[in-house]
Amino acid sequence: MKHILKKQMLWALLLVMTFSSCSDFLDKLPENRVEAELVDYTKTSDMYMPVSGTYAVARNKFSAWMAFGLIAVRGDDVDKGSSPTDQIEFKYCKEFQYDRITGYWALNAAWEGLYNVISTSNAALESLDKYAAHITNEADRKKYAEYTAEVRFIRAFSYFRIVNLWGNAPLLLNNQELNLVKSSREEIYNFIYSELEYCVANLPALRPNEQTNKLGAVTRYTAQALLAKAYLYNENWDGVLAATNDIISSNKFSLYNDFYQLFKIPGKLSNESLFELQYTDFGNGSGDIVSSDAWFAFQGPRGGKSPIEGWGFMTPTDNVRAFFATRGETVRSDASFLVAGKTTLSGDTIKPGLAGEPTCYNGKAYTPSNQLTPGRTSYGANNNIRILRYADVLLMNAEAKIRKGQNGDAEINQVRERAKLAPLTGATLDQLLDERRAEFAMEWGERFFDLVRTDKAAGTLPGFVKGVSEYYPIPQNQIDLNPNLK
Repeated sequence: MKHILKKQMLWALLLVMTFSSCSDFLDKLPENRVEAELVDYTKTSDMYMPVSGTYAVARNKFSAWMAFGLIAVRGDDVDKGSSPTDQIEFKYCKEFQYDRITGYWALNAAWEGLYNVISTSNAALESLDKYAAHITNEADRKKYAEYTAEVRFIRAFSYFRIVNLWGNAPLLLNNQELNLVKSSREEIYNFIYSELEYCVANLPALRPNEQTNKLGAVTRYTAQALLAKAYLYNENWDGVLAATNDIISSNKFSLYNDFYQLFKIPGKLSNESLFELQYTDFGNGSGDIVSSDAWFAFQGPRGGKSPIEGWGFMTPTDNVRAFFATRGETVRSDASFLVAGKTTLSGDTIKPGLAGEPTCYNGKAYTPSNQLTPGRTSYGANNNIRILRYADVLLMNAEAKIRKGQNGDAEINQVRERAKLAPLTGATLDQLLDERRAEFAMEWGERFFDLVRTDKAAGTLPGFVKGVSEYYPIPQNQIDLNPNLK
């Protein structure tokens, strides 16, 4: 694993050596190549290196704390958190005062980060094509198809984030394109569908944790889970059902038995995982570490004692905590809420905040101190970030069935059983959406996107205006660089 991660870092460096600065990469694009003297493309045994490099860049950009804040904060499950004035623009985001954030540095950084993953993916695909020119056997041709599918998944995932944050946006398909114009939301989704269909056809039918030579790498089922999610957001219920049925019928996935530990070290790359961002300290108390972009610290308890301390952002709302209490949630409550002044199930006492500061934090971003490698004191060190879970597959499947007049009880009740809740009979759409709210609280804006796609946002979120509030404005920095983005 250490050898693979070092290769990822090396190739990521090679891929970005010719990139222009982040501030202008959509105006002055990279040449999309690694210096020829650094790579021997005839050595097809090294063909995975550009794929590794793409994972490395994606791992950094997908975990960017400012991007997560923009994704998470708009639902009724998440408050800005921290002190009242710290990163106050997140408050404007939550209140849908978008005219006040067009110049917000975090909005621009999130845009640049996602397009950086795309330009890195484009560069990796060109490098793979150069290796392909020297392939002489069928085994390597199959590897080429699989490796390009991994990169294309990462690129598709980037576009999935972009289209749901900004709606209409540029499709950057090769790094020589200049003066890009916006593509429509429909065009971007059609591109995502096409990319993911290629991935489904060319990735192995394995769980990510079955990828013995590249543990945690995306698979056919990862692509199908994202494809189902893209279909879900566009009300293609047959598409959702087909993709999720294939995952379920594989009999490869199951819910992790302990919802609390699912988000902690024991739950890394479990049989529930379809896609997670991987980090490691290599089991050593000092030295090399692959860590996230402060994703854990961003959400850690404010004013706590190392290693259980952070900046205190993206905190659970009183609304969602009351929702959990009304439902009699205990299992998911223990995992989701890190209550100030209380001691966790793992034995860490969370320091009470000062007046006006949060009284509860995101428990899904909490790594107990007794699970950290001795010597490590960074909040969340050695933990992974969960992105796509089998629980989502089950609930998407159930929703598609309900929407088509079928019965989704079996899939919903698998999720409820783990939460130690009584089974439902004849579950309705509203019950399904409540189940999603409880299962995915504070995870990747799931609640906000559910409210938007079901046309419930305007009646639930103060300040939300239908047809206006669904998408962030394109950052003014990007418009200044390319007026076509107005």
